[in-house]
Amino acid sequence: MLPHQFERRVLIAVTGLSPQVVTETLYGLALRCTPSFVPTEIHLVTTIEGAHRAELHLLHEESGKFLALCREYDLPAIAFDSSTIHVIKDSYGHEMDDIRTPEENEAAADYITSLLSSLTQDPKAALHVSIAGGRKTMGYYLGYALSLFGREQDRLSHVLVNEGYESHKDFFYPTLKSNVIHGRGDRPLDTSKAEIALAQIPFIRIRDSIPENLRSGQAGFLQTINLAKKAEMDPELIIDRAQKKISANGVVFTLKDILFAFYCWVIEQTLNQEILLHKPNDYEPEVQYAEQFIAQYIKLVGENRDIDKTLDGLLKGMDSNFFSEKKSRINQSLKQILGKRLAENFEIKGLGRRGDMFYATRLKPEQVVFGLIQQ
Repeated sequence: MLPHQFERRVLIAVTGLSPQVVTETLYGLALRCTPSFVPTEIHLVTTIEGAHRAELHLLHEESGKFLALCREYDLPAIAFDSSTIHVIKDSYGHEMDDIRTPEENEAAADYITSLLSSLTQDPKAALHVSIAGGRKTMGYYLGYALSLFGREQDRLSHVLVNEGYESHKDFFYPTLKSNVIHGRGDRPLDTSKAEIALAQIPFIRIRDSIPENLRSGQAGFLQTINLAKKAEMDPELIIDRAQKKISANGVVFTLKDILFAFYCWVIEQTLNQEILLHKPNDYEPEVQYAEQFIAQYIKLVGENRDIDKTLDGLLKGMDSNFFSEKKSRINQSLKQILGKRLAENFEIKGLGRRGDMFYATRLKPEQVVFGLIQQ
């Protein structure tokens, strides 16, 4: 499905002291793009002063240029008011009037990351992100956040306005009727003659590198970037039996005891002993697999009564259901914790040819360590 076909169509822009970017971009999307993309809502990311100017220049009942554009070109209703103007907040929750210091830049990055993460949660929404306005760092953060969270239906652009009209305080969009404004040297300009185009900006989508918990905005900009980078590193796995912890490229996490034991068993069998693990036959459970796994599990949790209940199903051997269920739960946990791309290096996969399928990770012996994880 193409972006203009989505039920919810969202324009997101950053602005500073020049709210014209909003109407210029809206004009380009709705009236110059083929097919046209008419937003159902507009979200503006700005500062205190930027919000003040946007509300007066764009949304004023009598002179607001956004309202004038919609009336003049008979655009359908677009949700855009003070509630969709987002003033960037610092780490203390205070609205910011500008972005000057490193701390303010970091807070702006986190705020923009959180907003983009939230808006990309809706599968029925297509986002169009404009980086034409505001400080350069704001545009950079917005574009990078879209790279982190963007889906196939999301787009990125910069608006282009012809000379004379660009950055003119009285120009907001090409009007239908002739209207004179004055540029440099008091040169008269006709707003109906202005030309606007949108430059589509390709971007790399690395959403699959982001774990599900971070996609929901539970981490800041730098933390999200750092985790995405880990997917590009050579895989390194550390298994700490004493603490029941796993480190995958520096991301430390835990699994339920039975899954931890199963993962340890698979790693040991396939790497240390170079044994091919085949999924047990549906009608003939693997007794040796069960014995090896039980030994691994007891080594991990010790002898206690609860073990009997957990391992009752292995009395006749390990069957295909037990094997497949544990493998699937481990792989699902890895995706949730590490993100799809990073998890691929550590998942238990079916390898080999059909009819001779065996199960292992893609890890090499030198990439796996059984030892202490230090944090």
